[in-house]
Amino acid sequence: MKTALLIASLWACSVSVAAAEPCPDLLNYKMTKLRSSEQIDFCQAFQGKVILAVNTASNCGYTPQFKGLEALYQKYKDKGLVVLGFPSNDFNQEFAEAEKTANVCYLNFGVTFPMLEKSQVKGKTANGFFLNLIKATGQAPGWNFHKYLIDRSGASVAAFSSEVTPEQLDSQVSALLSGK
Repeated sequence: MKTALLIASLWACSVSVAAAEPCPDLLNYKMTKLRSSEQIDFCQAFQGKVILAVNTASNCGYTPQFKGLEALYQKYKDKGLVVLGFPSNDFNQEFAEAEKTANVCYLNFGVTFPMLEKSQVKGKTANGFFLNLIKATGQAPGWNFHKYLIDRSGASVAAFSSEVTPEQLDSQVSALLSGK
């Protein structure tokens, strides 16, 4: 009887492992959080979620979009949305010090979504995640607060310029979360 239970348990485990979906190539990436030594494995943390990835800057005219990004995140995080902030100085509007960047995000705008360490988001030296986003959409960030909306499968990616506000993305986020 014990042998039969063991075999049944092993079979059930192998079926659940086989049924698990592989991580999309886009999410095969790791990056360190802002002002932290903690690394986020995108496959483990974000697989199966709708992702809104945004290159940010602390000293930009679009910086107040943090408020709208946070509101969108709060509205939909329990339904499967994650907003990811990627501070970058590619447009010469980000602090050199991570502490100053963190203060703008966390203290000035109350950001609770994941903010990652400062990195490049355009050109050949862009971080690997943004290189894949650019490849998928054919659009590199033209300025700070360029947005990429990624569906749950990690296969469909749409790009939005800085002028498109988080509030204007609400219906598209809602549709992706509901599977439409």
